[in-house]
Amino acid sequence: MPRSFRLYPIGVIENEFTESVPRGWEAVLHRLVFASDWVPSLEGIEQFSHLIVLFWLDRIRPPIASSVHPEDHLELPEVGIFATRTPRRPNPIGLQVTELVKREGNVLTVRGLDALNGTPLLDVKPYLPDGDSRPAAVVAEWVSQLREGAQRQA
Repeated sequence: MPRSFRLYPIGVIENEFTESVPRGWEAVLHRLVFASDWVPSLEGIEQFSHLIVLFWLDRIRPPIASSVHPEDHLELPEVGIFATRTPRRPNPIGLQVTELVKREGNVLTVRGLDALNGTPLLDVKPYLPDGDSRPAAVVAEWVSQLREGAQRQA
């Protein structure tokens, strides 16, 4: 197994989130600004309604705990980080399915991204319902509790 390898950003994420990602981030528009070298690689992307965006969580700093209470809710069980979506990971790679709103040259406007302004963009892939959606997927009970709590607070 290789000990290390290099990733190169292909662009940057632009939005108004400078310190933290606020509640309601799912409805906010973001700009994925690609380096000019990658403009030809965007050809045809407008034919998709949703994209999978991969980004580097460059402001995550050690220490990284091996287990957490999901979203710091102490009433939820402590679980391993690989059983959560915490950004505090050994390799801080963010992954989000977003709605593609429009393309203008080297800029994709998307909705629903939980990243900070200036976050390095690693990759974009079209969302394919046949391979990317799993309607019968099962989640841990604490996920339902977390979602119910968020709905009550909204």
